[in-house]
Amino acid sequence: MRSKKAGKKFWITIGSFDGIHLGHQRIISNLVENAHADGSHTVLITFFPNPAVFLKKIQEAYYLTTPEEKEQLIYNLGIDLLRTLPFDQELAKTRAREFIHQLHTNLQFTNILVGSDFHFGVNREGDIHTLESLGKDLDFNVVKQVPIFESKKRVSSSQIRNLLKRGDVKRAALILGRHYSILGKVMHGDGRGKKLGIPTANISTWQRKLLPAQGVYVAIAHIGKNQRGAIVNIGTRPTFYQKTSIRTTEAYLLDWKEDFYGKQLNLEFICRLRPENKFDSANALMNQIHQDIQRSREILTHVIKEKHLSA
Repeated sequence: MRSKKAGKKFWITIGSFDGIHLGHQRIISNLVENAHADGSHTVLITFFPNPAVFLKKIQEAYYLTTPEEKEQLIYNLGIDLLRTLPFDQELAKTRAREFIHQLHTNLQFTNILVGSDFHFGVNREGDIHTLESLGKDLDFNVVKQVPIFESKKRVSSSQIRNLLKRGDVKRAALILGRHYSILGKVMHGDGRGKKLGIPTANISTWQRKLLPAQGVYVAIAHIGKNQRGAIVNIGTRPTFYQKTSIRTTEAYLLDWKEDFYGKQLNLEFICRLRPENKFDSANALMNQIHQDIQRSREILTHVIKEKHLSA
């Protein structure tokens, strides 16, 4: 990573920043505010894959943001330069002091802002005290960011993952500072929804991004420049399939008449209506779906007014 430029001063922060939740946002906004007041540029250093995914050999969906989503969110917060380091075996074995020495050689940063629980280096051997010691040696300042709490719990990416695994997208939104969302391409499914008079968009998403728990959700759908209220089913469609099938994500867009196949669809999750259930018949399922549509319209009324959506 070569970013050293003559005459430029840098403030940096380092971390995984998965999800860009309220805690991350506080760190980034404070970094930008202080650096720009000092006439310095800001650099955010992150990693891919996530160190936890690499070190723990995590195979299931884990990420709260795709690399592209994360980049956009970070730049939207005012960061001047984003550097994503490949987290591999070489980096995993790098000692804490060596890692900071390499960064400082390349950037000559004057300040580093991190959370008070920041750890780095092989086996997480480095902490805030290590940084402060290195700061004295290399002549940079260490700024500690106090954590943010929600319902007496420290805001963290792990907390959000746990909430999503329970389907609690509403509380996850409070910690993220925005609705949790997924982006995917609309693919052809089995056409069952269309035959029942409720055509659904079968969405193919990045397999490494975490989906909320199986169930039925109220959402806001973004397709091109259009926005609509939506009902989203995440699950295995047990009413039609006796054996456990592959989990799918299907969205019914309220008052949408146009073709959506092959298009990119972004879904913002508002709340969970109910778990995914197995019904005795297709008619029983349809009756429930119509109830879901009515409830969704009622819930979305307030959101639509705020976001000026049509539904």
